[in-house]
Amino acid sequence: MRKFQVITLFPEMFTGVFENSMMWKAQKDGIVELSTINLREFGLGPRRSVDDTPYGGGDGMLLMIEPLWNAVKKAKEADPSAKVLLMTPRGVRWEQSLAATYSESNHGYIFICGRYEGVDERILQLVDQEISVGDYVLTGGELPAMTIIDSIVRLIPGVLGGENSAAIESFSDGETLEFPQYTRPEDYEGMKVPDVLLSGNHALIAKWRADNSLKSKK
Repeated sequence: MRKFQVITLFPEMFTGVFENSMMWKAQKDGIVELSTINLREFGLGPRRSVDDTPYGGGDGMLLMIEPLWNAVKKAKEADPSAKVLLMTPRGVRWEQSLAATYSESNHGYIFICGRYEGVDERILQLVDQEISVGDYVLTGGELPAMTIIDSIVRLIPGVLGGENSAAIESFSDGETLEFPQYTRPEDYEGMKVPDVLLSGNHALIAKWRADNSLKSKK
């Protein structure tokens, strides 16, 4: 069973994601284990502080090294071979090809969700890869972690229904967006399904789908 552990100050944000749809199914079927680690539990002092002002001045607060370090060590106790991933705008851009690579690995993953102005740089001593979901800044790493976990888990064999569900879709070849799709009714308010899709001619349908797939804009 693959373990996905998320270190966060807001574990409640993951409840809806982890307890619904394919994420719930993957856990029910014993394919993955999804869990959160509350960083506050590793906070310092009576107020369980996890952040402080940065050396050298500047606005905002940084997550301190000690709570983060201890949280990662705790996660490693549950899964010693797990890879540690830091959600950060300066990380490698997440793509479908990376999701496929990560889904094929036998490792579990530990996600560090940054907050405030970021994290103490020294935590990188425990980080295997820094990851970004795009060239923009969010209030924390929780939403990127959810996105990445979803994109990995759905590609693990046994999670999706159809045998080719993950193979024939957008970005499966690194650049192509999936062709348009239709279902019943054949005619809705004058908007009709293309005749070729109703023809039963699989060769023509395959050609139509290839012709109507789009290249990524990236």
